[in-house]
Amino acid sequence: MRVGMPLLSGSGGAGVNMRLWVGSASADVILKRLRSLANPRNVKGMARFGISSRNTLGISVNGLRRIAKQIGRDHPLAQQLWKSGVHEARILAVLIDDSHLVTEQQMERWVKDIDSWDVCDGCSYHLFDKTPFAYRKAMEWSRRKEEFVKRAAFAMMAALAVHDKEARDAKLLKFLPPIQRESTDERNFVKKAVNWALRQIGKRNVVLNKAAIKTAQKIRKIDSPSARWIAADALRELKSEDVQSRLRKRR
Repeated sequence: MRVGMPLLSGSGGAGVNMRLWVGSASADVILKRLRSLANPRNVKGMARFGISSRNTLGISVNGLRRIAKQIGRDHPLAQQLWKSGVHEARILAVLIDDSHLVTEQQMERWVKDIDSWDVCDGCSYHLFDKTPFAYRKAMEWSRRKEEFVKRAAFAMMAALAVHDKEARDAKLLKFLPPIQRESTDERNFVKKAVNWALRQIGKRNVVLNKAAIKTAQKIRKIDSPSARWIAADALRELKSEDVQSRLRKRR
């Protein structure tokens, strides 16, 4: 970690004009600085988008990314920031943690703590998907009842479809049965993640596109408002000329 580098310049969306310094980079120091950037007005705006206002400071994601860039990878610090329970500190923890050091036990602890979709997606899309446990955890969590644990499962599936360039089609095809199975979950944060996973798998290549469309057509026949929405939205994109044109060019 670079000591003495500016942690954040300007407001970072928090409405405060100041410079922060890493210094000793202890969790207490960083939390104190984060709280100094709190913006209650932003918290209200975030709540309108379904983001939890509990322990939330209202700091922009761009501001947090700038802080994370100055800190660099720091696994122990990430653990301390996560334990604070502060919304923005947890997002920062995701951004600075080292996926090579993340254990299954940590993944289980963190996913149980999640109470907001943005933290859920941040963990799944920027950290958990890069661990050796990602495929197995995605399958396991897809059967869990907790809303954000289940969302994390499908957000990871979406992330793996985008980020794991070396994955063979067979690994991603295994995600289609749980996508179909859980398409009847009417909870908004779950059904959107199920839809997200289906669309990302179907946009990867021609083979997976055909398989995803076939799955969506099966889902469409299920007597469930959630399933019908997932299918209609996925089919609209996966069969679109834009997606089909891009897939043809990749052949």
